Amino acid sequence: MLSPKGADFMAKSRSHAMISKGLDDIIVEESTISYVDGERGRLLYRGFDIETLAKNSNFEEVAYIVWSGDLPTKSQYEELRKQLVADRSIPGEVLSILKLLPKTTQPMDAMKAAVSALAPFDLELQNNSREANLRKSIRLTAKLPTVVSAFHRIRNGQEPIQPNPKLDHGANFLYMLSGVEPTVLAGKVMDTTLILHVEHEMNASAFACVVTASTLSDIYSAVVSGIGTLKGPLHGGANEAALKMMNEIGSPEKAEAYVLKALKEKRKIPGFGHRVYKAYDPRARIFKQYVKDLSEAKGSTLLYEIATKVEEVMIREVGTAKGIFPNIDFYSGIVYTLFGIPADLFTPIFGVARVVGWTAHVMEYLEDNRLVRPRAHYVGPLEREYIPIDQRQERKLTVKTTRS
Repeated sequence: MLSPKGADFMAKSRSHAMISKGLDDIIVEESTISYVDGERGRLLYRGFDIETLAKNSNFEEVAYIVWSGDLPTKSQYEELRKQLVADRSIPGEVLSILKLLPKTTQPMDAMKAAVSALAPFDLELQNNSREANLRKSIRLTAKLPTVVSAFHRIRNGQEPIQPNPKLDHGANFLYMLSGVEPTVLAGKVMDTTLILHVEHEMNASAFACVVTASTLSDIYSAVVSGIGTLKGPLHGGANEAALKMMNEIGSPEKAEAYVLKALKEKRKIPGFGHRVYKAYDPRARIFKQYVKDLSEAKGSTLLYEIATKVEEVMIREVGTAKGIFPNIDFYSGIVYTLFGIPADLFTPIFGVARVVGWTAHVMEYLEDNRLVRPRAHYVGPLEREYIPIDQRQERKLTVKTTRS
């Protein structure tokens, strides 16, 4: 039995607990990696505006900025690019694992399996110094496009394509998917796509990586945690839903009626709204322009016209009043579709880029590490009586089970 003092403490703790479901607005660390200004619709990587980087930089340079905190010199940039190119290939054993997976495997599960399999091949796996973790971050970033493209081709009965050392990160990824060198426009768009997905503060997958790293596990395990978290449709995958919606609408003329009906029925419009942004997501603005450019280049503007009509109606009906505007997922799925990329690769592409941000957060957190160990507010019964098994009465199970 609890003492009177203990019982009194338990009663007070059960009635005064402050619970933040979803950890909304809970600050878990100080960071210099990225800043999301949700009220003004701005995103900064290490102080550099995302729109400036998208216009003037490239993926390799942005990766350097996020990892190191500053712009690289020409020699530093060339050295990083050289390392990324050199580390693109994956071991034959890992390729064999990808070939053994069922063809119905979700690409995110294939990515998760591949990263787990890559870990033992890294001779620095157990070295948790910042220098070693940076080298491992480069290797992971270099290999993930190869993993995703190889599995995609394998499941379609095709042989994986070796990386092309002459191509930049984004262009090489498109090349490994299709076997065709992309146009200059396509290479630029994919490069920018990866830049826009590199980092976004302490989101669910970044936090998952930090939780794992805080136990002093290895950085591969941390990235596996990030991939597993990103797989969930509430984090990654909204662009698939947005694209599906646009295909259901079918034409720009039907967009307004569709949106108004959905709002009346209190259904969410995929690709709109954000936990942090209360203004137009700057990444969505960049994607929108690229959707227009790609659509016009391909002579197929249907999806762009549907999307812009949906946006127009949504902003008119709820945008200004409730701060619900397009987010990165609204237009990104159209970009991938124009590249001929299937919908179930949309989230893996997110992971291909976000590994830079994940590993940056891991390295930053480990500089002043503290084990992440939150508490749960217990609301169950106290001091129940244990009854010997022979004296227990038969009763039906109250836990629902699903038979396979």
